[in-house]
Amino acid sequence: MVSVNTTPRRRIAFYSHDTQGLGHIRRNIALAGAIVAAEPRTDVLILTGAPQATSLPLPPNTEVITVPTVAKDADGAYTAATFAMDLDSLLSLRSNVITTALTAFAPDVVIVDKVARGLDGELEQGLAALRGIRGHTTGRRPRVVLGLRDILDDPLTAIREWRTSGTTRAIAEYYDEVWVYGDRSVVDVVRDYDLPAQVAARIRYTGYLAEGRSEGLVAPRDEPKKSPVPRPYVLCMVGGGQDGYDTALAFARASYPAGHTGVVVTGPYMQPSLRLRLKEIAAERGDLVIREFVTNTIELIGGAAAVVSMGGYNTVCEVLTEDVPGLIVPRVRPRQEQLIRAERLSDLGLADAMHPDDVTPDRLADWLATAVTSTGPRDRGAIALDGLRRVPQIVAELQPASAPDLDELQEMAS
Repeated sequence: MVSVNTTPRRRIAFYSHDTQGLGHIRRNIALAGAIVAAEPRTDVLILTGAPQATSLPLPPNTEVITVPTVAKDADGAYTAATFAMDLDSLLSLRSNVITTALTAFAPDVVIVDKVARGLDGELEQGLAALRGIRGHTTGRRPRVVLGLRDILDDPLTAIREWRTSGTTRAIAEYYDEVWVYGDRSVVDVVRDYDLPAQVAARIRYTGYLAEGRSEGLVAPRDEPKKSPVPRPYVLCMVGGGQDGYDTALAFARASYPAGHTGVVVTGPYMQPSLRLRLKEIAAERGDLVIREFVTNTIELIGGAAAVVSMGGYNTVCEVLTEDVPGLIVPRVRPRQEQLIRAERLSDLGLADAMHPDDVTPDRLADWLATAVTSTGPRDRGAIALDGLRRVPQIVAELQPASAPDLDELQEMAS
């Protein structure tokens, strides 16, 4: 007689506001992949403001809902990206979509990326609604987690934004845990950002989400096939591309180690005119390949002899896990996050760093020539890179089989 598993499938929901770039959604997809790989009887719903998410490799049992997009105007203020709507109306629409999706899905665990109240508070309605439902599998109130990257910004800016956005109140009211996707030896978020005790009590360091980032992800069926990159090659990645042109241009004009091809990934947000200029340079020299958008970043990084990249969290994790010689050219404006990450990792000997103001074709050529001849791995054991191995167990710990729910305890006490 064949036994049938009648246990309800576990449900995990992710939210990332994603107003610019793909960093938040890529981090959530990596987490979803690790969770589903550890427990295949898991359904995942990802809520995001990045429509490009539907083109990225996803884990099995995963669906993406994209909400109407926002963009930043010339003054850095948010505005509707597509609809002819004022921002308040657009945020109300986004909030209603998010709330409806969360309550209908009835997740057992909700993982929110970085912004505790969502973009301008758009998530708060959904967080409040979650308190009135029961998770699909556990029958208990969904557990809610805030996930933070290793570095928020320079301390003064991060502390100011934390306070003005009402993050502490939101954590105290809605969140069970705060996960830091990093290692305390790199940044101690409680100390560096002067976090209050009620937040510190909820913090758990997962380690960097590095090892195993591509495991369990399936590329979209209609993804176009690209011609392979000639090997050996050196690689330049500038994130979404909205502010990485100067580094890409210097790399495109640099000389490469003998026999190597240069590859630049511009990202989907680089201005078309700037991307065209890079393609013109590639056509003139013959040993340079320009790619706009790739989904197999791990494979591309792993095959490179050396990598020049910006200092975004995901790309740095991928360079570290592939153990490729890396040069971080961080974004320094308007936030210091990437600069701080580059400096901390450079101090630990895990990557090299160069300030963007110092980047020239000659300096990149010199670094590449040295990097491709370097021998021996870096000391990757200096920091925890196994966050994606740890998170599934942490998720399981959030769903005790017999422990009473927080609301049940409160009812018993009253």
